[in-house]
Amino acid sequence: MGAAQDEGATRPTAEASRLPLMDMLRGFALLGVFLMNIDFFNRPLMAYSAGIDGGTGIDTVAAVLVHVLVQGKFWVLFALLFGMGFALMRDRAVAAGRPFVAVYLRRLLLLATFGALHIVLLWPGDILLAYAMAALGLLALGRLSGNGAWVLGAMLYVGLSVLAVAFGLLLMVMPPEALAPVRDEYAAMGVAIDAAAKVYSTGGFAEVTVQRVEDYIQLLGSVVFFQLPMMLGVFLIGRWFVAAGRLQAPERHHRFFVMLAAVGLLLGAAGVAGSLAFGSRFDLATEFAEGTAATGLMPLASLPLSLAYLALFVLAAQTGTGQRLLAPLAPAGRMALTNYLMQSLVASLVFYGYGFGLAGEVGRAAQVAFVIVVFAAQVAFSRWWLARFTMGPLEWLWRAGTYLQWPPMRRVAVG
Repeated sequence: MGAAQDEGATRPTAEASRLPLMDMLRGFALLGVFLMNIDFFNRPLMAYSAGIDGGTGIDTVAAVLVHVLVQGKFWVLFALLFGMGFALMRDRAVAAGRPFVAVYLRRLLLLATFGALHIVLLWPGDILLAYAMAALGLLALGRLSGNGAWVLGAMLYVGLSVLAVAFGLLLMVMPPEALAPVRDEYAAMGVAIDAAAKVYSTGGFAEVTVQRVEDYIQLLGSVVFFQLPMMLGVFLIGRWFVAAGRLQAPERHHRFFVMLAAVGLLLGAAGVAGSLAFGSRFDLATEFAEGTAATGLMPLASLPLSLAYLALFVLAAQTGTGQRLLAPLAPAGRMALTNYLMQSLVASLVFYGYGFGLAGEVGRAAQVAFVIVVFAAQVAFSRWWLARFTMGPLEWLWRAGTYLQWPPMRRVAVG
């Protein structure tokens, strides 16, 4: 890697060119993602279809609130921001006459590498590898323009969600004898979940690492056939936000964000109600059909609710009080990659057997408190770090590999 490049070569975005609103949104999304992920450091990811695991009393309240308000909503918000980031990076490269595709492919290769290491070394619920794979679709659809981006994006996301709901409804009306193979498969899954839970809570690093890889392979089919197309759909919607200028000048689109918040909350509430009508906890051996339908319906709530959260956040950030309250999230958002992986590192050491082995021992309310404490520490750390350095350590490594040059790290003192 060279220390500098020609004037016409691709180079990282200057710090002054960043959109503070997007950094604040990334910080907000980081908190939501951690609130969702912490549940699956305490039980295997395969238990997702079983619904909430909230115990009683305040733990049930915490589990339901996270299930309704958080689960599935914040990976969507992060994906919207990822699509926006793609559009901004491409637009700046085109405007400056700099190459883009090769640079972006290097960026995705590095992101995939971070994701693969995350899966093997920390947690199988990684989203980075899936982002890198789905983002190839953004490059393939680069010529899509106008409203075509959000229309196709919505069709991909909603279509896959409806397919999952239809499968669950089909299972509910099938004759019992025809369900025997499916019932056996879900019963076997329940046994596998119990075995994996024991490994995570008591196993050494080698045992847990093998279990992480096995869990990811087990989930790979749903990642490829459902998650990746839905993710691409959200990326395209995020891309449209930038193409339409909504995030660059939100003050000019106040009415749009008010309408988006209202419609998103209405549609999201309807989707949540529909999912909860099937239940929130399921015995996989006997209630797999209801669990499948409920799991399919919740994403239909997640997209509109994520858009509503985005709109409400943008509206709040336009006020003086909102700006003061939300601005501290920006440093954490600027270090989103570092903080995301740091969350997994801390949680794995606390909950897995090679650390404190607390998986399955901490109630949902205490998990939420744990997330708030860790995230508050990350916000403070990010502010401290960025006062001394230009970017997070993993962001620095990511940019170095993307642009094939070492970006400046330490801030230069003035005066």
